[in-house]
Amino acid sequence: MLRQHSTRLLLACALGVALSTLSACSIFKGDEDPNPPAKLERFKASIKVKKAWSSGVGDGTELLHLSLGPSVNGNMVVAAAHDGKVVAFNAENGKRLWRTKTDLPLSGGTAVNDGLVAVGSNSGFVVALSAENGKELWRAPMSGEVLAAPAIGGGQVLVRTVDGKLSALSATDGKLLWFVQQSVPRLTLRGTSGPVINGQAVVCGFDNGRLAAYDMASGDEFWNVMLAPPSGRTEIERLIDINSLPVIVGRDIFAVSYQGRLAGIALEGGQLLWSVDVSSYNGIAADYTSVYATATNSEISAHSNGSGRELWRNTQLLNRDVTSPVLQKKSLVVGDFQGYLHWIDPLTGQLQARAKTGGDPIAGDPVVANDRLFVMTEDGKLVSYRIVDSKRK
Repeated sequence: MLRQHSTRLLLACALGVALSTLSACSIFKGDEDPNPPAKLERFKASIKVKKAWSSGVGDGTELLHLSLGPSVNGNMVVAAAHDGKVVAFNAENGKRLWRTKTDLPLSGGTAVNDGLVAVGSNSGFVVALSAENGKELWRAPMSGEVLAAPAIGGGQVLVRTVDGKLSALSATDGKLLWFVQQSVPRLTLRGTSGPVINGQAVVCGFDNGRLAAYDMASGDEFWNVMLAPPSGRTEIERLIDINSLPVIVGRDIFAVSYQGRLAGIALEGGQLLWSVDVSSYNGIAADYTSVYATATNSEISAHSNGSGRELWRNTQLLNRDVTSPVLQKKSLVVGDFQGYLHWIDPLTGQLQARAKTGGDPIAGDPVVANDRLFVMTEDGKLVSYRIVDSKRK
């Protein structure tokens, strides 16, 4: 199985799916980029946004494309850096609450819940810290790299590793309670979908294009559904990874796969309600009316969450390695490979505002809590934004 970083970069070059890494690829040998990022056009902002605060977390992660997004619990936001640092801040004003050095190459996280903070490393460890003071409570060896944030709930820490395993660890001491495993194709994109807890069930996507739900108590399978079967003659054409977090809204769950489908699924029984052609390795957001997706080529689209019917499509950020979308008040927000944040009207797809965090790409998925937006940049900074005036034109 090809899982090295160089493989992801080769795939990114060959497929045009990670524009911020193109300069590192030798495949073009100085030739003009066949998929140039869209130039940002000026527009009249319809809402006002303001940077609330920013603070350094640790060393940068240039070109690594790690899933080290922040997480929020109450008035605390926690972020991690690849150099092993985990830092907690006051979400309102950015005051540092504590900092811990794990001495691990962190690559998946953070997660915070039930008094715990959990992070994973590409050396195959999960570390649990006290959310109160950052003290390390335990660390557990895993069977492979951890490239997605764990999930915490029900006295467990759920961890997805690159070997196709979903493992449940005791939140008390990190002891393995159960694990399940899905088959892994010989060639996959670098990255994994993280687990999502819903009551007594945990749902996770896998590299073979399957989304599955398991009993939190035992690991028994509730249901298992294929978003789209692989197609094509070459291994690259047959990539169908579910590489992003599924999203639960009410009684439905929504997920998307690379070179596959965007789908709505009944949470209780796993019935496929609808699916439409969308290829994405970045991710989706959803509310009670719509599902919003960032496609492989950075097109952003909205779909009816009842039928999958496309409502609008925005191509103004084409090939800018756009992040998964996140909802903030009456806006949809994405980041790009130059460190820009873009606010989009979720009803029309029109740009509402733009801000630049710096020159480095946005790393991991943006997070919104209490109407505050939090993003990590690849130079190791955590930045918070708020919408000052969300009134439309």
